[in-house]
Amino acid sequence: MTDTVLAPPSGTGTPTTAPTSLAPTPRGLWRRARWYLAFLVALLIGAVAVTALGRDQSYPPLDPRSYDRDGAHAVVALLERQGVTAEFTADPTGSPAGPDTLVLPEPDLLSPAQLRAVAAARHRRLVLIAPGPAALTALAPGIRLSDEDGGLPYASVHSTPADCPVIEAARAGSAQLGGMLYTSGSRGEGCYPRGHGYALVSSPAAGGDVIVLGTGAFLRNEQLPKDGDASLALGLLGSQPRLTWHLPDYSAPLPDGVRPRKTFGDYIPNGWHWAYYQLVVAAVLAALWRGRRLGPVVSEDLPVVVRASETTEGRARLYRRAKARGRAAEALRRAAGHRLAPALGVPLQAGAPDPDALCAAAAARLPDRPVGDVRALLYGPPPTDDTALLRLADDLDTLERQVRNP
Repeated sequence: MTDTVLAPPSGTGTPTTAPTSLAPTPRGLWRRARWYLAFLVALLIGAVAVTALGRDQSYPPLDPRSYDRDGAHAVVALLERQGVTAEFTADPTGSPAGPDTLVLPEPDLLSPAQLRAVAAARHRRLVLIAPGPAALTALAPGIRLSDEDGGLPYASVHSTPADCPVIEAARAGSAQLGGMLYTSGSRGEGCYPRGHGYALVSSPAAGGDVIVLGTGAFLRNEQLPKDGDASLALGLLGSQPRLTWHLPDYSAPLPDGVRPRKTFGDYIPNGWHWAYYQLVVAAVLAALWRGRRLGPVVSEDLPVVVRASETTEGRARLYRRAKARGRAAEALRRAAGHRLAPALGVPLQAGAPDPDALCAAAAARLPDRPVGDVRALLYGPPPTDDTALLRLADDLDTLERQVRNP
């Protein structure tokens, strides 16, 4: 059995492969990076196209015309399916009084004159979403913010039980409410309690009632399937045959004494996008720096010589530890077949000799051994124990010697 040499020992004078440079070539860098660059260009073009196409169709949150996740078109569609006539207006003072529901998503954006005009219109139901002190004084005098009584003015939005006698809230049950919190006063009824306040307060008014909501999150398209949000929205907005939804002018200046509500983006300092660009450039440079360490594949001389007997013994120990007698027997039989085929003149088909031809040729070379015995030895069942495996190895060696020296 010959030795398997993985690398020539030092000092033998065997010629080695010339060292290959590990530095990547410009052509190699381009071939590796071209698909990433093409993907980035396609992504940039797609983002610009989406921005250009959707620029004219962007709506603010809680807009009844918006199909986005934070829009409110779904609840309007459900109301219209139930026979409610929905109207959108930019001037809440121009809507006629009568059996209708007026929704004010941003009542703090109305001027004092507009607030007085809305109060004088005496709508059958007035729905105020997150109103401030000025809007409460003009449209819902008996309701106050909870922080005026020492409570928390705001609560996170999550599923909250109704826990109140208001028919629409009791029918809907739990809903996704929170936001601004209010106190009901002596005439109002609070629903969805959170701490010292309520996320929904209903109070009677001249000609109807006023519904004060701490948030309009349950009216959004993405929120309607959750809890009783859809039932609460249809109950509050669908009690009258006509619905008037005010579309606030967010670009108009705020009335005196009204402070704009800060969002998360307002707390980010100016110029933050420059830091973002710097981080992107740093990430690209780091990727290029790390990419230069990956050169072409080169051959390397290993400093050891492994004898074939050690390799065979190591594999045999692995087979024995795993109790893989069948796999070991298959390896022995396959190797014996590959060595017998050239000696018997049997060609290899798909890397292996034909079993019938190999067994017939071996039986013809050895008249005292029938074809069945040869087939059982070369292609028989796996051994059941180590003793049978050793006997199989000895029988295969004997068969090879008899074939080569008949």
